Amino acid sequence: MDFVNFLLSFLLQLLFTVGVIVIFGFLISLCNRIFYSNFGSWSRGVCYVTGFIGTPVHECSHALFCLIFGHRIEEMKLFQIDDGDGTLGYVYHSYNKKNVYHIIGNFFIGIAPILVITALLYLLAIPLAPEMLNGIFTSIGTLDVSQGFLNPLTVLWQVIVSIFSSVVSFKWWIFVFIGTFLCLHATLSGADIKSTLGGGAILIGALLVVDFVLALIGTNVLTAFTNAIVSFGICLSSFLLLSLAISLIAVLFSFLVKIIFRR
Repeated sequence: MDFVNFLLSFLLQLLFTVGVIVIFGFLISLCNRIFYSNFGSWSRGVCYVTGFIGTPVHECSHALFCLIFGHRIEEMKLFQIDDGDGTLGYVYHSYNKKNVYHIIGNFFIGIAPILVITALLYLLAIPLAPEMLNGIFTSIGTLDVSQGFLNPLTVLWQVIVSIFSSVVSFKWWIFVFIGTFLCLHATLSGADIKSTLGGGAILIGALLVVDFVLALIGTNVLTAFTNAIVSFGICLSSFLLLSLAISLIAVLFSFLVKIIFRR
């Protein structure tokens, strides 16, 4: 077995699965913190306004994955404005701590807002930004990791170009406006992140075992599997780029507001 190839393949797979989610989750969260901080004393009020739409979607996404992974929902609050610690909503759930499927579910339940809100953006784009959507899927269709990393980078750049290709369209701006209410609440809380650790560790361990077995079978088999994982990661990155782009637009708007009201 080629140990170096085995290790590099595993790290590459890790980067394009868990790594992609962590990186985009961090960047979206950073954008959201900057957005609200730019409103200063108004930040809490602005958070309530955006949270009226974004928070119920955030909590429903947790609840959806609770159901998928067999967790029991004990209590759920879609939106509130009178909680002392600033919590706008929550989902309390229980599960069998000896059930591996339930434990793995914690990972997906924790990251659910990012996945669900991104999916909703694409559904929202069908009536409001179809040209952008066609451009994104056309770009993803040209993905071929066997050509080296230049091709995936080109695909990601084409996705970015596609996202902003319809800026002259009034419907595109409506899409961005509605999407902002969603993306501003795609941020994972500390509890969300903590809940992902156990399930994430099991998934990473399972990936390591699979890679080890494939490496014993043959280098070509491991390489093919790695290429498939990288392709999935590039596609996932392409989808998450839309959420990040809208978050960045929101940040630019918040800086504009900050500049205007400082004069």
